[in-house]
Amino acid sequence: MGAPRRPGASVRVKLTLSYAGFLMVAGVLLIAVVWVFLLRYVPDAAVRLPQDSAPGRRPLPDLFIPGRYDLWRAFAPRAALALGLLLVLGLVGGWLLAGRMLSPLRRVAAVARATAQGSLSERVALPGRRDELRELADAFDAMLDRVEAHVAEQRRFASNASHELRTPLAVTKTLLEVARDDPDRDVDDLLRRLATVNTRAIDLTEALLVLSRADQRTFTPEPVDLSLLAEQAAETLLPLAERRGLAIVVDGAPAEAFGSPTLLLQLVTNLVHNAIVHNEPEQGRVWIRVRPAAGHVDLEVENTGAPVSPDQVATLTERFRRGAGRTHTDHPGVGLGLAIVKSITQAHDGRLTLAPRDGGGLRVTVRLPAAPPT
Repeated sequence: MGAPRRPGASVRVKLTLSYAGFLMVAGVLLIAVVWVFLLRYVPDAAVRLPQDSAPGRRPLPDLFIPGRYDLWRAFAPRAALALGLLLVLGLVGGWLLAGRMLSPLRRVAAVARATAQGSLSERVALPGRRDELRELADAFDAMLDRVEAHVAEQRRFASNASHELRTPLAVTKTLLEVARDDPDRDVDDLLRRLATVNTRAIDLTEALLVLSRADQRTFTPEPVDLSLLAEQAAETLLPLAERRGLAIVVDGAPAEAFGSPTLLLQLVTNLVHNAIVHNEPEQGRVWIRVRPAAGHVDLEVENTGAPVSPDQVATLTERFRRGAGRTHTDHPGVGLGLAIVKSITQAHDGRLTLAPRDGGGLRVTVRLPAAPPT
């Protein structure tokens, strides 16, 4: 927190005094204009001009022409009264107008105070047509939407992490307790099991961090060639595919999407990994296709495998949903592969489509915005 501020006049008071002062200055200028451009043509002293009367008639009174002082003496009280009325009008009208103009700011301040106390559901939601204050209110509401989404994501991350990490930690504790009470324990087997559990905990933590980063969109987009990412993911996962006797086919022309290279590589890697572990050992295939189009880029990953029903397809992108047909001798997975793909796709304003493949397996298509022309 900053240093405490000394109390001062409110903005409403300042605006009121400004309005009143402007009216007073305008009134004084108007009087000055009258004095400079009108009264200067009036003689300084009053003039009496005798008038000729016709013979036999009553004599006419002298013609009196007032001087500048006479006119000013008659005009000054009324000018002072007018200035007084302008001052009252400026103060009253300025107070009312300032209150009306500042009412949106009071609403923004009230929502900000509620937010500072932990209520993230409040919104300004100013009605009416767009102007500077409503633009400010809309920007403030948009900021609150992002803050609420980030806080919800952090809470979800903490909840998911605590829930999912409880299992490997409990397994680790059990293994250590059993080994402590077993005099004939196999140390090598214990170390192997602990390494497996620890690897799964690390994979789960990394997956949750990637998922959180994608949900928060904390990246700067740039042109990314998806065909290069597809080749990189295929090369990285080729040893896993060869152990399972699978073939990976990459088919794609250069196609630049617009997004985060790290997240998009994670997306492609997750899709290829998912296609490998949910496949038919010794005879399966994985196809990776990249196709550029007008305004977007399509990435398609297709694999052989067991038949997948439409009901199963609808649940595959749910978090911690593990698909069937995976052997435990391979990478066990944490149930976040396709959930991460979905989150990364949404963070890039893309579209994810999953469909059962004829003959078994799955076809996943990701459509991403193309990079803007340079």
